[in-house]
Amino acid sequence: MSYPFSATFRDLLASACADFPRIPYEGPELKRSAVAVVLTQADDESGETAFLLTRRSPRLNAHAGQWALPGGRLDPGETLEEAALRELHEELGLRLEPQHILGVLDDYATRTGYSISPVITWLEDASALAPNPAEVASVHHVRLDHIGRQESVEFFSIPESERPVIRLHFDGNKVHAPTAALVYQLRELIAGRITRVAELEQPVFAWK
Repeated sequence: MSYPFSATFRDLLASACADFPRIPYEGPELKRSAVAVVLTQADDESGETAFLLTRRSPRLNAHAGQWALPGGRLDPGETLEEAALRELHEELGLRLEPQHILGVLDDYATRTGYSISPVITWLEDASALAPNPAEVASVHHVRLDHIGRQESVEFFSIPESERPVIRLHFDGNKVHAPTAALVYQLRELIAGRITRVAELEQPVFAWK
């Protein structure tokens, strides 16, 4: 399946996000955070749509070196959309306005005490990309058609949990929940399916 970077695809996805029956987190109190799922043109001249995925700096105190979407904890008085756009600018130097937001998918509760809200955004031009080296080691354009392949998604069991662990594969790399769960739900929405991801597990190394 192909997902050309075009106004037509943007409008189709915006409509799907508008119709998405989002489930917010309503369990025991967790710290609120938001991530920006930035859809932009792939950097390989394919004309396909990709999302921006970062590798966290190895110097960070928490989850150093792990794969992540740009984002972080909400500041007092912030909406989740405001937090996602602020964190996007702080981490990648990209400024997006509220009109560039397509929608928000389900919250995902992590083992480390956060409720993460994925804010889906559309970026016409990624030339201003300027990763903050204090937070980001590298940035990758991951094509939606690659993530859409059957072999790109893996579910497996671990003895520590009854919940299935999700793992995404791209370019020889492995991405786990929470990032993998959020991307998987977007992948499913693009394919015309409403798939819940709250019960997808993180690997044990991400529990701390």
